[in-house]
Amino acid sequence: MDFSPALPTFVITLREGVEAALVVGIVLACLQKAKAEQLNPWVYSGVVAGIIASALVGILFTWGIQALSTTYPEYAPIIEPLLEAVFGVIAIALLSWMLIWMTQQAKSLKAEIEGTITSAIAEGADGGWGVFSLIFIAVLREGFETVVFIVAKFQQGLVPALGAVGGIVGAVVIGFLLFKWGIKINIRQFFQVMGVLLLLIVAGLVVGALAHFDQAAAALAQINPQSQALCFYYDHFAEDHSCLLGSRVWNTSGILPDNKFPGLVLKALFGYRAKIYLVQAVSYLVFLFAIGSMYFRSLSVPTGERAKGDRVAQ
Repeated sequence: MDFSPALPTFVITLREGVEAALVVGIVLACLQKAKAEQLNPWVYSGVVAGIIASALVGILFTWGIQALSTTYPEYAPIIEPLLEAVFGVIAIALLSWMLIWMTQQAKSLKAEIEGTITSAIAEGADGGWGVFSLIFIAVLREGFETVVFIVAKFQQGLVPALGAVGGIVGAVVIGFLLFKWGIKINIRQFFQVMGVLLLLIVAGLVVGALAHFDQAAAALAQINPQSQALCFYYDHFAEDHSCLLGSRVWNTSGILPDNKFPGLVLKALFGYRAKIYLVQAVSYLVFLFAIGSMYFRSLSVPTGERAKGDRVAQ
């Protein structure tokens, strides 16, 4: 079995899971400090509910895709790549937003959580719902982003889900290392490395989403002659032409094919393609420059704030 599709899901789930684990750990530490451990079950309930809700979202998305393909089997060659492209775009938007927004919010994460927990404790018996809501939303937010990424890879079967399970386990282990056993980990450096990996993974999604749009348009043009105008680009001299993506600018099939190791791993992890077309190449570079610049600028914080963030994580 080819486990390479599990790699990007593992990286994303690990990063998202560690963020959720930090929230859970900070909440538990706040409750212990306030001698309100009776609210701990609300924390664990929020974690379980968030994971279950994320899984249900994934099941509903997958069921909807399969239902559409079954209801309209003649359009399956269009529906599947089109939906994969749409979910790819959603995953690109969500993961890019998370990468930049969470990097900025990490500077004040602990203070915001402590304020929320203090308010929840002050509410007395009703404070448990406040704690539950905080944890549930944190886990669901991270889980939803992972689920959308997995659904965008739905043609690869259950293998990406195995990567998600591995990422969750890794996040739990890191959470215990930090908050249960008091082991010091440079969380800021961890997120920086994972952030660069995530940036490259999402850039690969851009290439893949464009390929799926091209595949859907080409299938529609073949099924419905009235839609042939969609394929505004057609190179009669190319062996494999594109419908929407322009001329081919990259072909490493003879050197590093993307259906064999190690090209297979690079394709799964970073969106490597042995054949790249003009629109894909330009979009890839534009995405890396635009989102990468925003991400690295978000890392440029004053030394005092950076040290504060490290103390929060540790």
